[in-house]
Amino acid sequence: MATILFVRVKSDLNPEELERRVIERRPRFKDVPGLVQKIYARDNSTGDVCGIYFFEDQQALANFHDTELAKTIPSAYEAKEVRREVYEMLYPLYPERGPITG
Repeated sequence: MATILFVRVKSDLNPEELERRVIERRPRFKDVPGLVQKIYARDNSTGDVCGIYFFEDQQALANFHDTELAKTIPSAYEAKEVRREVYEMLYPLYPERGPITG
């Protein structure tokens, strides 16, 4: 079953520096096995940034969790707070659209 990871980061970095760091690290996520898609977003009211990850399954997420890339998320963004939530995907509203189809 597809698995969704939601990570919200609160940081005191200014928005431009935070975005620079996101862009700098972005290519490394393309090599994560089992990662189908990652969405980057920002909460305009707080400046917090988040990543919404779509993994093929729970095992792919577990494997990612143990990587250097995952472990360095807080330090890369000088996080004051990191909120991590994991969801099992039940079903999509539009199964023909991504990031996970079927």
